[in-house]
Amino acid sequence: MTSRRRFVRDSSTVFGAMMIPGILRARPGRVPASDQVRVGVIGVNGMGFSDLGSILKIPEVECGALCDVDDSVLNRRAAEVERNTGVRPPLYSDFRALLEDPDIDAVIIGTPDHWHCLMMVMACEAGKDVYVEKPLANSIGECDLMIAAAEQYGTVVQAGQWQRSGAHWSDAAAYVQSGEIGRIRLVKAWAYQGWMKAIPVKPDGPVPEGVDYDMWLGPAPDRPFNPNRFHFNFRWFWDYAGGLMTDWGVHMIDMVHYAMGDAGPKGVAANGGKFAYPDDASETPDTLQATFEFDDYSMLWEHATGIDLGPYGRNHGVAFIGNRGTVVADRQKWEIIPETENIDRKLSYLTKPMPVQQRRDDGGLDAHMVNFVECIKTREQPKCSTPVAARAAVTAHLGNIAFKTGRRLMWDDATQAFPGDEEANAMLVPEYRSPWTLPSV
Repeated sequence: MTSRRRFVRDSSTVFGAMMIPGILRARPGRVPASDQVRVGVIGVNGMGFSDLGSILKIPEVECGALCDVDDSVLNRRAAEVERNTGVRPPLYSDFRALLEDPDIDAVIIGTPDHWHCLMMVMACEAGKDVYVEKPLANSIGECDLMIAAAEQYGTVVQAGQWQRSGAHWSDAAAYVQSGEIGRIRLVKAWAYQGWMKAIPVKPDGPVPEGVDYDMWLGPAPDRPFNPNRFHFNFRWFWDYAGGLMTDWGVHMIDMVHYAMGDAGPKGVAANGGKFAYPDDASETPDTLQATFEFDDYSMLWEHATGIDLGPYGRNHGVAFIGNRGTVVADRQKWEIIPETENIDRKLSYLTKPMPVQQRRDDGGLDAHMVNFVECIKTREQPKCSTPVAARAAVTAHLGNIAFKTGRRLMWDDATQAFPGDEEANAMLVPEYRSPWTLPSV
């Protein structure tokens, strides 16, 4: 066991985040080498690199390695790290080689969703703590495996649902739980994404130079290379992700569970389709509504691409609708909309009005990373551990399965199955492409 690993396991040092703008920066001063937490990043094109920028604001953390299947991305990111920290990290094209590095204490997984489960389980087996991007997994069955792996190996796993660490989200959830708006009958969650327009159809083509496409596909089906499926737009193809339902859905639905509790839904129905851009290249629906049945309330999910005017005039958010008022929250603020009644021509509020509560921190990502590193040291569970992350991911995947089947489904949360429904149950666990196999925990 290295001195770094001993420090990671045993130290109880507590520290604060340094809220300094910028993705990457050089940190003033140095800390002893034995006190460093060395982080490797797998998948550095998008959120993986943003996550690295956030965690490097913590003085005890240093970049131990970068890994990507695209040489141009890997070299560009390595140059940025070197420019901002003064050190060029080791580079890998195969994540398994990075996991073999004994000096890496933790890994950030910023790959497409279809890789999350296999990489996280292998990282746990290798003794690394893990920060994995959301959604936790690309299927419900994989979520179960990831929960089991984190528990079996004693790994600290934080999922990238960073709103769990946002102060104003916590305040909104606490207000909902206070009972001030009365009994809650309906919760709405939504993402209207005006920036996302039609994706033009493109022909299959040659794999770009320097890209290990077979490794990029990994356990996903073998298909010809198409630029629409590569990098950012993988989100809109079922082989690799679940569209806006899992991309934004897990963030917003996680806030529903945060305020309303961890109980899962008992039924779900969904309808929608490619209504805005029926002929574009994406597979996942650009318009979707899903209704989730809980024991004592209902939740309505909505998403739409190409437009921003969602419920309450916001392009994303969560609304908790109670008998005495509604709490509406998004990434910038939260507010109370009181119910009113007119008695003897006098208007009265059923819950006390208050000013709009603005976000007062970075929104959550920096604080989320601080929480992750603190837990690496203390071995406590982070704010978005695998069971927490799985709760939101499973709910979102249920919405997609209901959409695919085209009918209302009943769900048994205890057994993680659709009672007596072979068609829906067949969608719970993916079939991995050889030579990759579904992890066994």
